[in-house]
Amino acid sequence: MTGWPEGYRRRLLDEVDSTLNEAARIAPTLAGPEWILARHQTAARGRRGRDWVSPEGNFAATLVLRLQDGAQQAALRSFVAALALFDACVAVTGRPESFSLKWPNDVLLNGGKLAGILLESAGQGGAGPLPLFIGIGVNLAEAPPADLVEARALRPVSLAGETGVQVAPEEFLTELAAAFARYEAKFATLGFAPIREAWLARAARLGQPVTARTGTSETQGTFETVDAEGQLVLMTPSGRVRIPAADVFF
Repeated sequence: MTGWPEGYRRRLLDEVDSTLNEAARIAPTLAGPEWILARHQTAARGRRGRDWVSPEGNFAATLVLRLQDGAQQAALRSFVAALALFDACVAVTGRPESFSLKWPNDVLLNGGKLAGILLESAGQGGAGPLPLFIGIGVNLAEAPPADLVEARALRPVSLAGETGVQVAPEEFLTELAAAFARYEAKFATLGFAPIREAWLARAARLGQPVTARTGTSETQGTFETVDAEGQLVLMTPSGRVRIPAADVFF
C-alpha cells in the first residue's frame, strides 16, 4: 500500500474489546511490529485504568513492538509515538502551528486534548525481547463530552470540530505508521537525544507554570525541560525537581 512503512504489518478489526487487549493476545505469534486498528472498541481504557470513550469515526490503534533494549528505553517510545502523532496530524491538516505535545503522552490541538498514548508491557524483560504495546486514541471525528473528564483536565477536542478536516482512521493510520517508522529508526540509530530535542521543540507550556499530580502528591513549578531519562523537570521554590510519572495540569 502507498506510504506504508516497510517491515510493519497491520491488522484491521471491525470490533474488539480493546486494541491493547488484542495486542497482548497476538504478541506471542508475531515475528515483527504490527499495528492493530479497530473501528469499534467495547472496553477501551486510558491511563491509570480510566475509561477511554471512542465514538464512531475516531482512531483507536495499538502498535506491538518486540524490543531488545530494556524497560527504560521502551518507556521512551512514548516520545517517539508523540512525535509521530504530531507529524500525522500535521500531514492531514497542514497546520503545524495548531498542535503541541503535553508531557507525558498527550497531543493538543488549539490547547485542547486531541489524542492520548498509553504504553503497556507483557513482561519485565529478561533474556528475550520485551513485548511493548503502544495504544493510541485520537478524536478524529468527535470529542467525548467535557463532563466525562476529570476536574482541571483540558477540554477534549476533535480534529473535525477544530479544523473541519475529516479523515478516515485507516488513512490516519498510514500517516501515523510512516511517521513512527521514521522516528523509531532515528531512535534506534542516534538514541533519545534527537527525539528529546524534537519533542521539546513542540512542547506545550515549556517555561511556564504547571502542576504535576501523582496519586499521593502535587508539585507546582515552572516546566524547565525533559531530561535524558524522559522525566519532567520543574523548577520550584525549593529547587529543581525531577518527576518520572504524573498527570500534568495547566
